[in-house]
Amino acid sequence: MPRRSKVLALPTAVKAWLDDALVKNNFSAYEQLEAELKARGHSIGKSSLQRYGSDFEAQLAELKVVSDQARAVVEASPDDADDMTQALVRLVQQKTFRLLRDSEIDPTKVNFEKLSLNVARLARASVPLKRFAAETRAKLKAVLDAAEKEVAGGGEQQDALALLKRVREEAYGIFED
Repeated sequence: MPRRSKVLALPTAVKAWLDDALVKNNFSAYEQLEAELKARGHSIGKSSLQRYGSDFEAQLAELKVVSDQARAVVEASPDDADDMTQALVRLVQQKTFRLLRDSEIDPTKVNFEKLSLNVARLARASVPLKRFAAETRAKLKAVLDAAEKEVAGGGEQQDALALLKRVREEAYGIFED
């Protein structure tokens, strides 16, 4: 079994600083990071830092791809029924089960209460967003329907520009409280 990474054994505050420094330095300047860590009382070689940095950079890149894909899916398919959250909960359950089954993690050391609580918070957070999106779509539809009715009802064509301006103001105004 390989040795545990010295970077992962760093105190939380120091590791947070290192992660931030790696991102700010675009995953370079490992000699400078080695010197700074030494000044902070931690002896970690640049090779160890580079291995950790490579893994961390790959994780960030994967997270960015997943975030971009999720954003595209959400934009492509409105989810008033909250199917996305239900799928996410199922996915988290499946991944958690697979992680515990296939890894050497001691299940007695996993805090299932915190894990479940975070999944519940995630699901609960989507409800106000769905409500806001539905209300916004309804307000926009009402504004546009009223404008169409006014134009179809024989409103003066010369006032079309004023009508368009009013619709824009009302439509954009729906995002304000």
